[in-house]
Amino acid sequence: MQRGSDRLSRHRDDEMKHELQGLLRSGHPTRSEEWHDPEPTAEDDPEVWGGPVAPDQGAPLETVRLELARILGRSSFPATSVELARTLRRKNAPDTLVEAVERRPRRESYATVQELARTLTRREGA
Repeated sequence: MQRGSDRLSRHRDDEMKHELQGLLRSGHPTRSEEWHDPEPTAEDDPEVWGGPVAPDQGAPLETVRLELARILGRSSFPATSVELARTLRRKNAPDTLVEAVERRPRRESYATVQELARTLTRREGA
């Protein structure tokens, strides 16, 4: 006989469904205590909901640097664009970011995330 969750009792499953019922119906938090709700984003937080970072489509330097640092870390540097592209692919980075790094000259080496991000966000003709 299936009871729902294997970890919790049937009564706890029903209790959890009841707790989520208001949220699922209304589409917004229904708690009266504010401290239960997630904290809203700050003005200077990077936009993470906008999809993958695309340096070619005008993503700001700070956003590209944050995404590269999050994926690559410090241990990846110094490295050539080929090595960095390979590392980005291995760590399942967004394709737009990997392709932007792959388009850099093969022998070009980067010492830091900042240097790579600056190169990727540099506009043609600027």
